[in-house]
Amino acid sequence: MINCQIPTGLIVSCQAPADSPLHDPIVIVAMARTAINRGASGVRIDTPAHIAAVRKQVSAPIIGIWKQQLPGCEIYITPRFEDARAIAASGADIIAVDATLRNRPAGEELKTLIGRIHSELGKLVMADVDTIEAAIAAAQAGADTVATTLFGYTAQTKNFSPPGFDLLAEMVEKLKVPVICEGGIAGPEMAKKALDLGATAVVVGTDITGIDIKVTAYKSVIGK
Repeated sequence: MINCQIPTGLIVSCQAPADSPLHDPIVIVAMARTAINRGASGVRIDTPAHIAAVRKQVSAPIIGIWKQQLPGCEIYITPRFEDARAIAASGADIIAVDATLRNRPAGEELKTLIGRIHSELGKLVMADVDTIEAAIAAAQAGADTVATTLFGYTAQTKNFSPPGFDLLAEMVEKLKVPVICEGGIAGPEMAKKALDLGATAVVVGTDITGIDIKVTAYKSVIGK
């Protein structure tokens, strides 16, 4: 029995590079609590350890992922069922997975992965995609919501920069499941545009929690 709904409005991605002081679970929890206290409907968290830490102090929906770099595999967002099982056990309500059309580890099919997450873990699935073809395939495979997360980050979309508003609009038009805009949202106005285009929710990461990337960007322009 799945007892969760897809968050609407603003979802905040609370993540940090592994070599950053922000990667400490205490900081990730503080980010998540602040986001929820200020009105976010949910948070997106990476790794079982961070999900478990956030779960102890946040009751709002957690979209869980586990970024795994596997040898010979381009897919890295929760690539295997065992990764999904680990983040589900840590307290995630929704499992986000790479749902691009690239080859999956050990030849596992996306439909099989989604089916097992539903039946064995009792969790909703968020499909992170890069193209409309992948979005349609993910919805047909049983994904509960589909997101533009990987637009601009795959070989097929490397010549484009997120946010993928055109992709978002096409997904809203062609899919019957909720559509989420994630990637490249750099201000409230852009988030509103995504919602106006029909997105159920907008995931914002770097512009809210990405201190490392933001400071680096400032330094690259202003120097000293």
